[in-house]
Amino acid sequence: MEKYERLRVVGRGAFGIVHLCLRKADQKLVIIKQIPVEQMSKDERLAAQNECQVLKLLNHPNIIEYYENFLEDKALMIVMEYAPGGTLAQYIQKRCNSLLDEDTILHFFVQILLALHHVHTKLILHRDLKTQNILLDKHQIIVKIGDFGISKILSSKSKAYTNLPALVLKIMSGTFAPISDRYSPDLRLLILSMLNLDPSKRPQLNEIMAQPICIRALLNLYTDLGSVKMRRVEKPLAAMSPVSHGRVGRRVPSARSRGGHVGSAGKPGVPPSLSSVYTWGSGITSPLRLPMLNTEVVQVSAGRTQKAGVTKSGRLIMWEAPPVGAGFTSLPGSIDQMQPQFISRFLEGQSGVTIKHVSCGDLFTACLTDRGILMTFGSGSNGCLGHGNFNDVTQPKIVEALLGYEMVQLACGASHVLAITNEREVFAWGRGDNGRLGLGSQESHNAPQQVTLSADYEAQRVLCGIDSSMILTGNHQILACGSNRFNKLGLDKISGNCEPSQEDQVEEAYTFTAIQSAPINQEAILCADVGTAHSATVTVSGCCYTFGSNQHGQLGTNSHQSSRVPYLVRGLERIKVVMIACGDAFTVAIGAEGEICTWGKGARGRLGRKDESAGMPKLVQLEESHAYLVMSVACCHGNTLLAVKSTGEEAALQ
Repeated sequence: MEKYERLRVVGRGAFGIVHLCLRKADQKLVIIKQIPVEQMSKDERLAAQNECQVLKLLNHPNIIEYYENFLEDKALMIVMEYAPGGTLAQYIQKRCNSLLDEDTILHFFVQILLALHHVHTKLILHRDLKTQNILLDKHQIIVKIGDFGISKILSSKSKAYTNLPALVLKIMSGTFAPISDRYSPDLRLLILSMLNLDPSKRPQLNEIMAQPICIRALLNLYTDLGSVKMRRVEKPLAAMSPVSHGRVGRRVPSARSRGGHVGSAGKPGVPPSLSSVYTWGSGITSPLRLPMLNTEVVQVSAGRTQKAGVTKSGRLIMWEAPPVGAGFTSLPGSIDQMQPQFISRFLEGQSGVTIKHVSCGDLFTACLTDRGILMTFGSGSNGCLGHGNFNDVTQPKIVEALLGYEMVQLACGASHVLAITNEREVFAWGRGDNGRLGLGSQESHNAPQQVTLSADYEAQRVLCGIDSSMILTGNHQILACGSNRFNKLGLDKISGNCEPSQEDQVEEAYTFTAIQSAPINQEAILCADVGTAHSATVTVSGCCYTFGSNQHGQLGTNSHQSSRVPYLVRGLERIKVVMIACGDAFTVAIGAEGEICTWGKGARGRLGRKDESAGMPKLVQLEESHAYLVMSVACCHGNTLLAVKSTGEEAALQ
């Protein structure tokens, strides 16, 4: 690495870390993929070597250029071209899913065709062509295909194959969203022909390039000695109004405005850390920042024994307490107990998998990939892993019963799991006590079972508590099943502020039932969460309602008086609540401007403050010294996990 200067980690590739580096000889930015070959399996080592072999064979303006490779510190370092325009997936996402115009689609498409033509002439199949592996130059004009990690060099004309079972099943099913009629008949017919279920009826690459619609786009590409000079077909995104992907936190004087240090090492182009994860509870009396491994965490989840997060680059990060005896010992005569320490690590065995969501149960974890595949690992007790048995699994394993479905969201309770497909089908498995699975009985299942819902409801989000479940529907209603003790699911028939009669009280529901308690059954619900003995909802207008047990003041009534009637939480009138989370006996609310409020039982740091229980919402102060956006919050038992992202002046340094 003496020829290169590391600037920052920009992502995680199929098998290792991806660094942005400066080549000292000519001050050119390059990408170096660091692959720790010693820790790899034989197949993974072969795939890494294959990537070098493939890249050496390719030389095309629409393919990421290969420079060299070398070994350092038991790792293979692959040096290649840097594409500063990001991925095509990011390009589309930044447009807030608005449709691209046809000229732009064809402009990108024909460049991909040219790249593939070059690849195929070398008897190479890419086998993992997706928007995440298609990169753009700094002007977002030139397309460059990258990531040849699982490509196959054909030694003969034999058929190539992959181990991507879910993708294969999707192709075989032939189900996809309809193509917008905004596009021309020629383009729609071309796409449909390429997606034909019968491979023999799909057009060959040269046939696609010969289509009139593609010929016109190809003629618009100007070539000059191997370099592609192209006209811009759309207004550059950098000149467009930025799109907010969340709510901005409170503005606090930044380090720069206070005369403090900003950034890391002061190098141009190297931004400061813009993401933090905090935890409190279980003896941690104020928010403790967790180690981050040079990455940005966008979503977190907490279980009884584990803390997990998903990074922006799609890695699964875990925070664990160090082994017994590894901590620091207190000095003789010391009174104050040291804050617990945590070790962060990326989950092993995640090669080639991009995670987009994680949820933790008791002693097990479930996660979703960007391809809609659901994987689980941990304890197999109660059948929570969904593998059709009760075996423990140490590394993520695909739930094979759900292959062929595209899963879009999941939730874990202490000992059960719910998940939703892109077709809004709901599956449940694990313990069935109290009817928490919504399958009409208390029977447990060690493999996914489809939940029957009324045609009047479309599932949008699932939530799991200790012994109950909720579904948020497309029309902002709540369905619930399982234990309704203390009316924590809102299933009692309540029409006013009066306590329900005995016959109107519901103790358990074995199927998903619309909530019956006013006023929450009449409000449009934005989000909700289920705790151990109480629940909370947030309406579209920003009001927060709590219901269930109030033994420790977790309903926010400023007393411990019990009632089965939902309560409108006071003290939040100036805060527009956008997220809510419930623990065992406390509640956490997140405001649109970054406010963090807690109330309920305060023992062992549950509320993130050193003071004891609070019957009314009180603010929690983070150590962040600048504006921030709360990305995700999760509570489990007596713990809270919170991910925040810096905004404002610090973010502008990027």
